[in-house]
Amino acid sequence: MEYLTKYPKTVSFLDGIKESIQVDKEGVEQLHIVVKKSFNDLMKIFTAEGFTKVKFEHKQPSQIGNGLNLKLKKPWEMHVRFVELKKGLIAIHAEVEVSRDYLQHLFSQRTPVIYEVEEMLKRHNVDYKIWNARIRKYVSTVFENYKVKLATPSIPVFAWKPMLFMIGTVGIFYLWKYLNTI
Repeated sequence: MEYLTKYPKTVSFLDGIKESIQVDKEGVEQLHIVVKKSFNDLMKIFTAEGFTKVKFEHKQPSQIGNGLNLKLKKPWEMHVRFVELKKGLIAIHAEVEVSRDYLQHLFSQRTPVIYEVEEMLKRHNVDYKIWNARIRKYVSTVFENYKVKLATPSIPVFAWKPMLFMIGTVGIFYLWKYLNTI
């Protein structure tokens, strides 16, 4: 099942300059949502929305605490990280990717998301701004959006936990058989 979203394409900044969000072979340039909330307040908001803590992840520089993830339509999940910008400001980095429950998570496509997080923050009356790190300015207006489509992996998704159990079980049987033949 594919995942469809939209992402800012053409934006303007507070000084009126218009700019396009860049795309390369890695995907679209990541914009960040910046809030003036404490880390604990953000954790309460995101856990109330159904997010859970990520156990294993590659932490980013200045990342606060563990990342969070929210299961979406199978096999997708949204992964969110909180990064401290400066005293009192926290940037929210969010992306949609194949769930960590599947082996394909390691090498599948992913895309940053903005609007999904914006909706959550609006529901909780949290003021926010969108930050472009490349230009180092806040976005004031979005004029046009990309339509982003994440295709379901071509190889069927494999849950790695049951595979690990099966490999362990077979390994124990072979070890037992080997030890009984000695």
